[in-house]
Amino acid sequence: MTQEAFDRSVEEAQAWMEAVQQRLQVSDNTQGPRAALEARLRETEKICQVEPEGHLKVELVLSAAEALLACCPEDQRPAILARLRDVKAQWEETVTYMVHCHSRIEWVWLHWSEYLLARDEFYRWFQKMMATLEPQVELQLGLKEKQWQLSHAQVLLNNVDNQAVLLDRLLEEAASLFNRIGDPSVDEEAQKRMQAEYDAVRLKAQDRVDLLQKMTQEHAQYQADLDEFQLWLQAVMSRVDGCLGHARELTTQHRLSILQDLAKELPTGEQSLTKLEEQSLGVIRNTSPLGAEKITGELEELRKYLEKLRGLCVEEEERFQSVLKSQGACEQQIKELEAELGEFHKGLQRLTEEDLQPSATGASEDELVARWRRYSTMRATLAAEEPRVDRLQAQLKDLLVFSQDLRPLSDGVVAALQEYQSMKGKTTRLRNAAGVELEQRLRRPLQDVQLWRELAQRLLDITASLPDLPSIHTFLPQIEAALAESSRLKEQLTMLQLKTDLLGSVLGQEPATGLLEQVGSAVRDRDLLHNSLLQRKSKLQSLLSQHRDFGAAFELLQKQLSALQARVHAEHGLQPDLPMKKAQLSRLQGLQEESLDLGVQMEAVRPLIQGNPNHQHKMDQLGSDFQTLQRSLENLMEWSRQAVREHSAFSLKVLELCQGVSELTQKLEAQRGDAGPCSLEAREAEIERLLAELPEKEAQLSLTEARGRLVMEGSSPEGAVVVREQLEELAAAWRALRLQEERLLGLLRDQKVQGTQVDAGKRAVFTNNIPKSGFLINPLHPVLRHRRQGNPLQEDNNPEDFSQLLQGFERWLQEENSKLVRIISLRAAKAKDLRAQHMKLQELEARVPEGQHLFENLIRHGPARGTSDELEDLRYRWMLYKSKLKDSSHLLAQSPPGELTGFRKVQRRGLGSLSRKVCCAALPLQLLLLLLLLLLFLLPVGDDARSCTAANTFARSFKLMLHHQGPPPT
Repeated sequence: MTQEAFDRSVEEAQAWMEAVQQRLQVSDNTQGPRAALEARLRETEKICQVEPEGHLKVELVLSAAEALLACCPEDQRPAILARLRDVKAQWEETVTYMVHCHSRIEWVWLHWSEYLLARDEFYRWFQKMMATLEPQVELQLGLKEKQWQLSHAQVLLNNVDNQAVLLDRLLEEAASLFNRIGDPSVDEEAQKRMQAEYDAVRLKAQDRVDLLQKMTQEHAQYQADLDEFQLWLQAVMSRVDGCLGHARELTTQHRLSILQDLAKELPTGEQSLTKLEEQSLGVIRNTSPLGAEKITGELEELRKYLEKLRGLCVEEEERFQSVLKSQGACEQQIKELEAELGEFHKGLQRLTEEDLQPSATGASEDELVARWRRYSTMRATLAAEEPRVDRLQAQLKDLLVFSQDLRPLSDGVVAALQEYQSMKGKTTRLRNAAGVELEQRLRRPLQDVQLWRELAQRLLDITASLPDLPSIHTFLPQIEAALAESSRLKEQLTMLQLKTDLLGSVLGQEPATGLLEQVGSAVRDRDLLHNSLLQRKSKLQSLLSQHRDFGAAFELLQKQLSALQARVHAEHGLQPDLPMKKAQLSRLQGLQEESLDLGVQMEAVRPLIQGNPNHQHKMDQLGSDFQTLQRSLENLMEWSRQAVREHSAFSLKVLELCQGVSELTQKLEAQRGDAGPCSLEAREAEIERLLAELPEKEAQLSLTEARGRLVMEGSSPEGAVVVREQLEELAAAWRALRLQEERLLGLLRDQKVQGTQVDAGKRAVFTNNIPKSGFLINPLHPVLRHRRQGNPLQEDNNPEDFSQLLQGFERWLQEENSKLVRIISLRAAKAKDLRAQHMKLQELEARVPEGQHLFENLIRHGPARGTSDELEDLRYRWMLYKSKLKDSSHLLAQSPPGELTGFRKVQRRGLGSLSRKVCCAALPLQLLLLLLLLLLFLLPVGDDARSCTAANTFARSFKLMLHHQGPPPT
């Protein structure tokens, strides 16, 4: 039966593998259209998915072979093993063929897909470029726009040239694909079409660049010629301006000769302008209508400017010729100008003798009027001299045409004109200043009326609400003074209405009319306010007798309220202790009763108001203050109650916790001093029961400290000091309890060690404190993980640095271990030798932090994943050294001088016993690790790990633009 099962399983596995290979042979082809290739790809993918079925059949063959080998004769084993090897070889060949066939077809399919993406990208670029180059060249406005257009066309041409490399790559990929798939879409005809389309685009781009370059050069040449002609024209115009200027070194004859030379050069400019006009025709044909219009306008402006220059030269030439003829008439005009200037000087001298000094301040109104009239007369006289000034300027201008030296005469005329303008400006300023001052003097009554009206209106508004007795005594004299001022202002306004002619002369008719209207309005307003003040005066006088009874009652209530407010405010302070806080609460309750009595008294005064708004306002204000006092008193009482409750609870809790800590300390002390017949296990159980109460006590201590902080915030500084002392006493008691706990645990540990020495005899008395979990470094340990997070560069450690650190720590540990062995191997016969050993051991213990730092640095620079054997061995030796040092210090302290220490006994027994103990302790850990490793191998592997997609690493790393070079992966 076993042989038949084996044969049947082998036949089924071979039949399945042959069927799979036949299916693969049918699909193992990359030729043909894309749909067929994709169908073969799906078929190979399905074949790869049935791999677990074949794996199961092979496993069945292996199981049957194992069963057959267990019961078959020795001479049949070679044949069975040979058939088994054939099945395994055929299975490996089948799996390899499945993966390679699918990978090869998938690679070709992906290659074709990426080629299609690149080809579509090329045709999108081709269509976009054809759409850009298809329209005709757009005519531009000027040279700068044409240069920009040329630059854009060159950019397009560069884009086309840069696309040539991508096209070559695309054609190369098409040829490679055609060799693999033989599809007509990538044959030589398709490649030639792509090359022809690219050549057409490049030809269009090159033609556009050539055309635009020709247009730009033509416009640039025209612009250069135009600039040169404009420079010539500016030079000619500057010479004309220099000839027609006021340069004294040029005589009239010299100016005339310059103009004649310029007239000879003008025909050359005419020829250059005509050439420009002919040249502009070609430029206009390649320019937009607006730009052509601009060019035509520029040429027309230049033509007009040239004609104007020619006409100016002809006109000035005729004028200079006439000037030469009129040299004789120049002398007669100079004499006439000198006579006119002398008369003008005499007139200014007479006006200068008048008083033109500014007036002093504080002048009367009549003096201001006289001064304003005198300045007005002088201004009119100076205005009458305006025609003579114009004649002097015209005569001097006519004489300046001649080439004679007229500087002294022109300086005299200019000085006289400056003196005239200065005197005219000064007279105008003085007249305006006198007019402004006079106008202010005339308008002052109106301003006084306006101020009085505001004051009177304010008095009426203030006294409109029936003020109290002090206010009546304050405002009644002010109303009487305002009535007296009103009478004085009425007299001034009446006098101002009679000065109609003066106002018209100073201000003008319209401003004077407006001012008189303002005066009339002010008079009417004054009359109304005057009557209102008279009525308010009589009303206030009648109210003087009505403020008697209410004042006394209100003053008494106000004093009681103020006293109560002061007493309430005095209770806002913090109290030091609980009795003082309770006394404060009692006082606040008494103040609350007094406030209720005051409210009853206030209600009794309400009938005395009798509809007086002022009295009503006072009572409302007093009632508001009373309500504020009641709210403040209620809040203060609530705060005081809360403080009393918190302080009472804190005091009770402190007392309970102190008693509990004291009782627990006494119990632990009793356990420490207990040396009765009870066993060590019973004492340990009792101590553990007592120590189990510590976490609850510690939580209560934290809550009590928090409650104490609240009590300190609600107490005075002296009370806060008392609460702080209570908390410190409680903390001291708690520290004493913890110290008692440590001492008791140390005593139990010492008793255990002594018991071990007595019972064990020749056994080692020290322990290496090796943790049960071994010394494997856990990469998820919080400390290590924190260090890796703090130093991200820790992952990339240098092996050389790690090797140096490892050797250095090994040397340091070996030296320290040698020192420890020498110290504990000595026989201490005297107390002095024992003290020396103690000191040497303390020195070794002082260097343990240094060794720990070196070891932690070694771990940080160790391997990133897992731990090496050397590091694990070194970690074990370091823990063993620390355990030996600790036990040696402890045992040396217990051994009398001259007695062998426990470590000496262990040394005599040798290291063989220690090694055996270590191996026995590590054996369970090793077995556990082996078991975990076996479970890891038996875990099911996910489908993704064995899929064809994951196996085809090139397919997963395929990038755009066909970066792969070479044949497909196999």
